[in-house]
Amino acid sequence: QLQACGGGFVQTGGFLRVSCAASGRIFSSAVLSWFRQAPGKKREGVALISWGAGTTLYADSVKGRFTISRDKAENTVYLQMSNLKPEDTAVYYCAKGKYRSMTSEDYDIWGQGTEVTVSS
Repeated sequence: QLQACGGGFVQTGGFLRVSCAASGRIFSSAVLSWFRQAPGKKREGVALISWGAGTTLYADSVKGRFTISRDKAENTVYLQMSNLKPEDTAVYYCAKGKYRSMTSEDYDIWGQGTEVTVSS
């Protein structure tokens, strides 16, 4: 299971960190990802990290602003968001899968989502 938290309300240009704690063992081959879904839009991949190697991948829209990281000891993945924009407003979901994919259909375990609102 995945438990996401840390969302909130922030002004444009601000920063926020969301967290996702996983219960149970995470195998080195797993991929942990963050997705987001804005009202009326499809769910989109934001960033992913390979649990074992720590290699990352970002959507173009967040490159240079968002940083994904993981703490193996705490079984937690983080998404540090900076220079936030109104278009970053969405519900953010963490997910666990087997492939380095930005496609939601490739993930079978999801957290409940945490809402991020960026005011203009």
